Formats: sequence, C-alpha cells, structure tokens
Amino acid sequence: MARHLITSAIPYINGIKHLGNLVGSQLPADLYARYLRGRGNEVLFLCATDEHGTPAELAAAKAGKPVDEYCAEMWAVQDALAKGFNLSFDHYGRSSSEQNKKLTQHFAAVLADNGLIEERMETQMYSHADGRYLPDRYIEGTCPNCGFESARGDQCDNCTKQLDPVDLIDPRSTISGSTDLEMRDTKHLYLLQSKLKDDIDQWIDSQTGWPVLTTSIAKKWLHDGDGLQDRGITRDLDWGVPVMRGEEPWPGMEGKVFYVWFDAPIEYIACSQEWSDATGGDWARWWRTDRGADDVRYTQFMGKDNVPFHTLSFPATIIGSGEPWKRVDYLKSFNYLNYDGGQFSTSRGRGVFMDQALEILPADYWRWWLLSRAPETSDSEFTWDQFQTDCNKDLADVLGNFVSRVTKFCRSKFSEDVPEGGEWGDAETTLINDLQTRLTAYQTAMDNIEIRKAAAELRAMWAAGNEYLQAAAPWSVFKTDPDQAAAQIRLALNLIRIYAVLSAPFIPTASAKLLSAMNTMDMDWPTDMAQAVRALPAGHAFTVPENLFDKISDEQRDDWAERFAGTRD
Repeated sequence: MARHLITSAIPYINGIKHLGNLVGSQLPADLYARYLRGRGNEVLFLCATDEHGTPAELAAAKAGKPVDEYCAEMWAVQDALAKGFNLSFDHYGRSSSEQNKKLTQHFAAVLADNGLIEERMETQMYSHADGRYLPDRYIEGTCPNCGFESARGDQCDNCTKQLDPVDLIDPRSTISGSTDLEMRDTKHLYLLQSKLKDDIDQWIDSQTGWPVLTTSIAKKWLHDGDGLQDRGITRDLDWGVPVMRGEEPWPGMEGKVFYVWFDAPIEYIACSQEWSDATGGDWARWWRTDRGADDVRYTQFMGKDNVPFHTLSFPATIIGSGEPWKRVDYLKSFNYLNYDGGQFSTSRGRGVFMDQALEILPADYWRWWLLSRAPETSDSEFTWDQFQTDCNKDLADVLGNFVSRVTKFCRSKFSEDVPEGGEWGDAETTLINDLQTRLTAYQTAMDNIEIRKAAAELRAMWAAGNEYLQAAAPWSVFKTDPDQAAAQIRLALNLIRIYAVLSAPFIPTASAKLLSAMNTMDMDWPTDMAQAVRALPAGHAFTVPENLFDKISDEQRDDWAERFAGTRD
C-alpha cells in the first residue's frame, strides 16, 4: 500500500468560490484522492482557507464585522460547501491557525539564520484616498510586458509575468479607483530567492513527467527577463502572521505581518499539524523526510495562476530552510474554465457559484460535467446547452437508463434477487474482455491524472453495458429461454456494482445509492473483471433504486441561463 499526500490550492476566504475555482483545484484533487483510496492506498488529503491579507480585511469591512469574526464565519461557509460537493478532505484547515503562525515564524527565522533574509528599504504605493499602503494585489494598471489593462501589482494574469506595483503603467487603487498614489519608503524583509535559483532550476529539471503547463510557466518565470527575483515577504498590514523572531518582535519590523504568499503555502504543512492535533495522527511522517516521508508521493492541484508561487516561492522557502521537508513530486495545473463567452469572476460576481450550483442540482451533476470537461490542456468553456446535453446523455441516458432497465426487468420477470440461470456465452465473454481493457485504460488515465481521458473511459464502460443489453435483449430472450435471460440479467446486475465502485471518484452520491440498491458494501476494486462480475451471486437480494438522474429540461436550462446571465448580487 503506497502513501499519498494530496493538497489543493487553498481558496481565499473572501466570498464563495465559483465553479471555475472548484474545477481548477479542489474537485480534481478530490477525484484523485478518492481513486487512490479506492485502490487501497493510504491518503492524506488536505486543504484550508487562505485568510490573511487585504482581501480578508476589505471583505470584513464591507460586511461590517471584525476580520477574525468574518474569517471564522466564512470558513464555516466554505467548509459546508466543500461537504456539499462531497470533497473528502481529511482536514480542512485555516491559515490563521496558531500552527501556521508558529511555523511561518519558524521558517522566517531559519531562513534568516541561513543568510537568506535581508532587510531592505523599499518604496510602496500609498493611497491618499484610502489612507493606507496598498498591497500589490490592490493596485491595477497596464502590464508593461503585454499591455493587459487589468494587470495586478504582483502579477499579470494575462501573460503571468511577475510584477511589482512600480512596473505598472497608469496604476490605480482597486479599493477606491483613485490614481492619487504616492510611493513612500518603508522597511521590509526580503527572501533572497535569487541565491536559490540554481537549486530550484535543478529541482524542476529533476521532476520528470510534470504537465507541460506546469513546467513551461515555472521555466518562464525562472529564465525570462531578470530571472528569479528576491521577494518581499512582509507587508504593512494589521491582519496576518506577526513578524516575530522567537517570542519577540523582529527588530525594525514592529507592526508588520508576513506577506500572505509567504505564509499561505506553509499552511499545507500547518494544516497537517492541525489534523494531527484534532485526530492524534502523526503529521511528521507525511512531511519530514527524517521521519518517514521519503516513501510519500506528494501531489499538488492548482490553477495555472498559482503555479509560479508553488514551483518557485514555496520551494525556495523549503529548500532555503535546509531542513528535511517533503517537496512536491507532481504538480497538476489547470487552465481556466470560462463561462458562456466570458470569464468566471469572483470579484465581478460573474458565473455560477458553489452555493448557487447546489441550490439547483445535486453535486454529482456538477462533479461529472466539470471533471469530464476539465481544462487540462487548454481553456474550456461552460455553456448551459453543453451542460444539459452532457448530463442528460451521460448520466440519465447511459448510466441511469442501464440501472433502471436491468433492475425493473429483473423485478418484473424474476424477483428482487439476482436470478439463477444458464451459463454465459461468447457475447458475455466479449463484454468482460472489453471491460477489462477499458478498466486498464481507465486506471492508467487516473494514475497519470489525465482526468478527461479517465472520464471518457468510464463513460465507455457504462456505454458497453448498454450496448450489451440492447444486443442481448433479455426481454425477448425471456419468452423462449428464461434461463439464458436470467444469466444475462445476473451479469448486468453485477455490472451495476462494478459501475458503482468505478464511478465513486466522480459521482460518489450516485455510487452510494447504487451500492445501497444492490444491498452490498463490497467496494473491492474490480481488478479482475472475470471475478468481479460474479461478486453478487444468485439469490442475492437487491432493491430497485429511485431514478438515479432526472433529465434537465429545456425550461430549466433556459431559466438558469437567464438567471445567471448577469452578476451575483
């Protein structure tokens, strides 16, 4: 049994996330975690909320609440929505935890001891209209590299170039829109990433098999322009991890906090400590190579905009510490999911958000469509027409129809027990062999985290059952040879259990319903199809399940398209 550590990019605390956020990190991470558990592996699957920085402060002010109270409430909301989508985190943590505060301060101190932290006087944007220094993400302007007019002060989302606010053309405050900005001197701590460039470059080169999207972004940041730059890791803010050295304030850094992009990735480790404190587990065997983490495979999931920080900045922290921390083995990155001819946008409230999605349909509809259309090799687009077509065809017409036809026919012609009958012939052998081939392809795709390929193979296995049923026509065979019809239905009923097990990573609620209807807790992975199709013996009782998936009507589709055409209130 292998051990797998899985982390999903941690979402900002300020508001409910849209479906583009979901498919870009948490949902595919959950798919992989569920699959690995289904294959018998030991898995630790972690996520958390990213609670520090100006986004949290501004959202709390807008809500009229203290920032710590706002974060606690929004953590509960995001945790509930994660459960609503059946995201199987072993722990859902908080970057504002005491564990993360202590660990962030520890890393900063160790990096300083290793000569990788330097105090520098810098100039930062001060907004007279807002009466405060503006964090990088709250300054927008035109990118000097590609001309994108909504580039942020830390990065251009269009070309992904790392920026500083002073680089922007015509900068403005995103809080007030004011252009009355002044550069003021302020002292901050810098992580000397430039000293670690060669180490990081060699480490990335050693990671064979990473997605092209991941390595191309990392290499671009490393080698384009001036290469990997030293990065400020403190900010003039009230909310965040205080800049401490041991038990005392860091001299000259009084009143400052660590930059959110320094402390947020450290929460991956701190989250495991939260998990340990809550459950009694041993976090160190997952993260410390001197405590057994050498045999752990660590996989990260994130959108492409997060790749630079996870391939460069966080590794710089880990490598620079000189301590035996586990590094990521595989970083799965995703392109963007767009929405009906435009972009999903949290700040503009455009698209379908997680709470809204669950209000109109069960989670399995969304899980199936988003994963089967995951933006792996290029951006993809959500349209209501495509969503309706795919869900109706795949879930209702293929999987749901197969289950309904088999169970209802058996009940009407035999009983609600797996029927006895004749032996299987060439048609059944051909089906079993085909399913074995498809299973191998499905497992290969899942092992390689090729999500769309895996969904296609799973769909093909559902379709193979339908094609067999249509060709075998047990409803006709029953009239002349009831024993043969019984054998056909016995095979089909066993396929329902197999489909439930194989489909559980994608559609866990439907899978559980199928297992319940088949009156079995047998979740053994069907490694050998010839054996798996005999798991439910003759005489095994079952029940006819309720309709597995209702079809999405044209009226519903049109109503939702109109309802979500504008912006969220």
